[in-house]
Amino acid sequence: MNYRSFLRILFFLLLSQYLLVSTAHADSELPRFLEAVDVQEIYPGADKIGSIEGDPAIAPVFKQGEQVGYVFLTSDYVNTTGYSGKPIHQLVSINNDGVIQKALLVEHHEPIVLIGIPESRITAILEDYEGMDVGKLVAGTLDHDVDIVTGATVTVMVMDDNILHSAIKVARNYGLAGLKPEQKETGPVASINPDINNVEDWTSLVREGSVRRLKLTVRQINNAYDQVDDFRATDFAEQGDPDDVFVEVYAAVVSIPSIGRSLLGESEYKNLLKKLQPGEAAILLAGGGRFSFKGSGYVRGGIFDRFQVIQGDTAIRFHDRDHKRLRHIAAAGAPEFKNVDLFRTPANMNFNPAEPWKLELLVGRDVGPTEKLFLTFDLNYKTPSKYLIFTEPDTSDAEAKEKAEPFWKKMWQLKVPEIAVLGIALLVLTLIFFFQDWLVKRPVLTSRVRTVYLIFTLVVIGWYFNAQLSVVNILAMFNALVSGFDWGYFLMEPLIFILWGSVAAALLFWGRGPYCGWLCPFGALQELINKVAKSFKIKQVVVPWFIHERVWTFKYLIFLALFGVSLYSLGLAEQLAEVEPFKTAIILKFVRDWPYVLFAIAMLIPGIFIERFYCRYLCPMGAALAIPGKLRMFSWLKRYKECGSPCQRCANECMVQAIHPEGNINVNECLYCLHCQVVYVDDHACPVMIQKRLKKERHTVRKNAVNKHASTIAMTIEKNKSEAE
Repeated sequence: MNYRSFLRILFFLLLSQYLLVSTAHADSELPRFLEAVDVQEIYPGADKIGSIEGDPAIAPVFKQGEQVGYVFLTSDYVNTTGYSGKPIHQLVSINNDGVIQKALLVEHHEPIVLIGIPESRITAILEDYEGMDVGKLVAGTLDHDVDIVTGATVTVMVMDDNILHSAIKVARNYGLAGLKPEQKETGPVASINPDINNVEDWTSLVREGSVRRLKLTVRQINNAYDQVDDFRATDFAEQGDPDDVFVEVYAAVVSIPSIGRSLLGESEYKNLLKKLQPGEAAILLAGGGRFSFKGSGYVRGGIFDRFQVIQGDTAIRFHDRDHKRLRHIAAAGAPEFKNVDLFRTPANMNFNPAEPWKLELLVGRDVGPTEKLFLTFDLNYKTPSKYLIFTEPDTSDAEAKEKAEPFWKKMWQLKVPEIAVLGIALLVLTLIFFFQDWLVKRPVLTSRVRTVYLIFTLVVIGWYFNAQLSVVNILAMFNALVSGFDWGYFLMEPLIFILWGSVAAALLFWGRGPYCGWLCPFGALQELINKVAKSFKIKQVVVPWFIHERVWTFKYLIFLALFGVSLYSLGLAEQLAEVEPFKTAIILKFVRDWPYVLFAIAMLIPGIFIERFYCRYLCPMGAALAIPGKLRMFSWLKRYKECGSPCQRCANECMVQAIHPEGNINVNECLYCLHCQVVYVDDHACPVMIQKRLKKERHTVRKNAVNKHASTIAMTIEKNKSEAE
């Protein structure tokens, strides 16, 4: 069996696997987790768990034939994303009176727990929820203080929110603890008026309530901790002037046009509009004092653990990907603040800026070497009515929502300008390849076109569009094939989807070269750095062939290792995929924790001396593309029979040493830079072309000599004829 036959068989096996499993896919993970637990483990005293029902999913629990409560999975009801960026799954049981019976942590990917803190310390906290009355919690007659585990603040807080808010939603949905489902609006419905765009000064914004403030002095903080039933809280009181500002936070919804233009300025507001996705809103937080409202935990874990936004039963925590640091507030008369930060609310959280919400600030006090006590303080926000419009509810809203376009279509509509730019760029690249024979005859133009395209790839596709493909995309695609494929998931990122489509097409024509050599932002960064190095006459290192052909296998080994791990745990594979410095260098533009930045720089430094070092030897993404690249239908790179024997010029000048000493081009390694094709047609560089040129020149010289001799004879005859006359 040859190589191509093997790949075809593998492809059809994967396709058949997809067809077998895709119809069995279910959105809820509840069945999987219920199969792994005993009824007594999740609901003490019960003897049976009934069939799963409802949307979101829930399972009734029975005792001696009588239904006594329910079991549900928190991630079916609320956003349970944790420190790792992955869901924290918890099974919770609740009785018919709305009292929680048990809470189990059944799956998570929290690195702080997997690596540093024993899971037993986390799961022990879940015992505190047994016997909690959800009705009293909603009524505010039940005091609940989460027992924070030092070093795992985010994880514990997310788990706490997961249990409380999902339990409240279940109680409302099924009428437990006397709670009723949230009533639909019967009166006028408030929404943001997009036509109010006037710019206000700071004083006016504060006066009208567009900007709200929470200010706590040292005295107020100490008084609050004095009320805590723990003597250590007072022993570690804040020192200094009691009237000093401990923390001060201002909040405003800047996705409201007038407020946004006033606080952000016109330029920054326009940038915000480009970033906002359908269903998202933006909140500005600014402040100072001894205590920072944002802290530094987000630098390590990417999540802000000192505050959250609460609207109704929904709690929103922000990740670094939702955050942008600003230098100042643009409104006239605004004071200078230590921190000015912009946060985007995730679309799936359904935050409504027209409805009241509150900012819950978590303040911690050290009461020992490894222990803290936490208190929460609220900043309540209500959008001024001048920015709202009130309309009667449309009775057809529910039907309209059911028939609404898929969310990914809205994403494509929002990204029309970016899609157009990327489409033009792909068209230009296609024309470059289709008309390469014309282009390579003009070496200076070829060099300039390539350099300009690489700059465009790095700056626009990479740093501006954030459209950097990754081996994680490939692992996720394969995982989707075997666990339930959903096109909607992949269509959510139109630029990434288009790039993958172009990669698939390019693999059939040219192999991995078009993406790796032209469209990869990190590859472009490497090559541009090397060009700068060469301009400064930095000596380049030529890797001996016998070493080069062995070391390039490393990237294939890395890819196979990641692929193997992904079959066991996609989450773990995604963590290990940090071997790609793409996220640090391109997506986050080096604004990340120092180990990641150091690693990215370490991957770029060898490229100063060895062109495209990372692409050659370590890139698992390139390895993944090289494998199907063998199936390309055409071979557009021309060679002479003399290539490799005796001529080695192209092999010596190939930037990634993709040309074997024998003269053949290794399509797995070729980045399609077209340099070998420039040499191929250059009659002053390619020996074959030089011989053709010299032969032509000799023929021309002989022809000119004959013509000159004939002309001389003719002139002599004419002269003699004239003299004879």
